[in-house]
Amino acid sequence: MKLFFGGSKPKATPKDAIITMRENLSMLEKRESHLQAKIDNEVKVARANATKNKQAALAALKRKRLLETQIEKLSGSRMTLETQVMAIEAANVNLETMKAMQKGAEAMKNIHKDLDIDKVDQTMDDIRDQMDLANEVSEAISQPQFFGAELDEDELNAELEELEQEELDKKLLNAERAPVSLPKLPTGAVRQPSIPVEEDEDDELAELRESMGMTA
Repeated sequence: MKLFFGGSKPKATPKDAIITMRENLSMLEKRESHLQAKIDNEVKVARANATKNKQAALAALKRKRLLETQIEKLSGSRMTLETQVMAIEAANVNLETMKAMQKGAEAMKNIHKDLDIDKVDQTMDDIRDQMDLANEVSEAISQPQFFGAELDEDELNAELEELEQEELDKKLLNAERAPVSLPKLPTGAVRQPSIPVEEDEDDELAELRESMGMTA
């Protein structure tokens, strides 16, 4: 059958249909322009013969009416084509939008094909475990280590106390050896000889014994 009838015709795409219809619209516009020029000419003929030759003027007006009828038909055809073009364009936009949405849905299906909520939860748990491990490793690395030496905190504290006691003893010894500064005397005054502290204390002790009737 295909050999005799040439087979089935290929389906017209929206783009091809719109191109063809726009070509027809352009042809109709040119036809209207041509008819309008003829109408204008018939109007001139009717005016020129309005007083001279009424028969010629009436014939020109009849031709003008016929031309106007053809223009009205062409205008109706143009309106139909323009409406159809707009409908095809809108339908084509909807079709392309639907195709894009279908591709998006298919892509999401492929993405989620091997992905479910259990796998997501498991992955998040693995991430948290690895983060905890990383924090533990970082904390362990940041701790100071004394390789090859075992340090006893009690011994270190005892040694520190000994050093503190030595420093206190030095400060007390230096305080006992510090010279006693005597107050400055007025000009011309004679400084009395200083009495050793020990001798002064012995004299006071002897006087106390004597007042109490005690023999030395």
